Amino acid sequence: MAPAASELKIGKKVNEGKTKEVYELPEIPGCVLMQSKDQITAGNAARKDRMEGKAAISNTTTSCVFQLLQEAGVKTAFVRKHSDTAFIAAHCEMIPVEWVCRRIATGSFLKRNPGVKEGYKFYPPKIEMFYKDDANNDPQWSEEQLIEAKFCFGGLTIGQTEVDIMAHSTQAVFEILEKSWQPQNCTLVDLKIEFGVNILTKEIVLADVIDNDSWRLWPSGDRSQQKDKQSYRDLKEVTPEALQMVKKNFEWVAERVELLLKTKSQGRVVVLMGSPSDLGHCEKIKKACAAFGIPCELRVTSAHKGSDETLRIKAEYEGDGIPTVFVAVAGRSNGLGPVMSGNTAYPVVNCPPLSADWGAQDVWSSLRLPSGLGCPTTLSPEGAAQFAAQIFGLNNHLVWAKLRSSMLNTWISLKQADKKLRECTL
Repeated sequence: MAPAASELKIGKKVNEGKTKEVYELPEIPGCVLMQSKDQITAGNAARKDRMEGKAAISNTTTSCVFQLLQEAGVKTAFVRKHSDTAFIAAHCEMIPVEWVCRRIATGSFLKRNPGVKEGYKFYPPKIEMFYKDDANNDPQWSEEQLIEAKFCFGGLTIGQTEVDIMAHSTQAVFEILEKSWQPQNCTLVDLKIEFGVNILTKEIVLADVIDNDSWRLWPSGDRSQQKDKQSYRDLKEVTPEALQMVKKNFEWVAERVELLLKTKSQGRVVVLMGSPSDLGHCEKIKKACAAFGIPCELRVTSAHKGSDETLRIKAEYEGDGIPTVFVAVAGRSNGLGPVMSGNTAYPVVNCPPLSADWGAQDVWSSLRLPSGLGCPTTLSPEGAAQFAAQIFGLNNHLVWAKLRSSMLNTWISLKQADKKLRECTL
């Protein structure tokens, strides 16, 4: 069991950057303490100022962002917030590359790409990488340069597979945060992140920090309202009054970033089973819904034997104003899904528990429906839950984040399996 925050023993300093210090934690093997500083910099520290309270602001922002990503399923180095100005992270050997993801062209991209006007939008987001070398102003690198560098960190050689994983992860992280800021009416313009190799698991994880130095954030999509570090970069002269304005911007972000962990959107799945014998099938749907953070209720009703009760149950869930997806679980002749679909404007999906003997015949009662009905059919309980999640994810960024992370993790697992197989073959 990890020691309490007040009892945590701090070891020697293992690294120090412009805005943070990294310390060993002797009592928590494989972990370090990331301690933020009250310092703000720009232009590789060509401009550097002390900003009272920045360490706490940055730590709050980073902790909330990493918590959001971790709960969505993205692999990060973040373990937990330790204090107002520090968090505990898995010890990683850092890969010296900054990955940048852009939705809108601005900043250095315009200087490097003359003729592109500010505001140009990238679909999909634009991915760039920059080698961390202060002496040469962090030059832009290609994938080929990164591969040919033949870096090895934590026992992992950085090759094509690892570069592809970082590129796909960068886009996924950006899209999750972009979606998460939308309910706050804020446009995430671009994002800068770094990866490391976890020294214990030997896997690539999102590491370092993601705070208000890491992105451009425009409320209402309006650059003149920018709340990120660009407001500091743009200062012609750093005065106490100007620094106070920058600090207020950072505080504004820190207050709102905590809202990224919440959603005002409601939703639930109601599984209607035609018989208690279908309970095992329905429990799988409920478990899969829980993984997306979606409440799920199970009910027993037969559209053939008790159609009045089926419609009464339907009306019960229509009447309380909570967005609902109905899942109809009925074997043999599925009247439940079509009857529900014909009598509600809410989404209905069929998920029949087909038997080995008659499944090929029974499934037609779910597939071939009268005109005017629109209930799709999936045979997988997990697929039914995912269908519901995709509906709720349109208005719930937390559910959408889990879906996007699941896509990323599936892609990564396939990529790693292919690499392992090729290594065995060779």
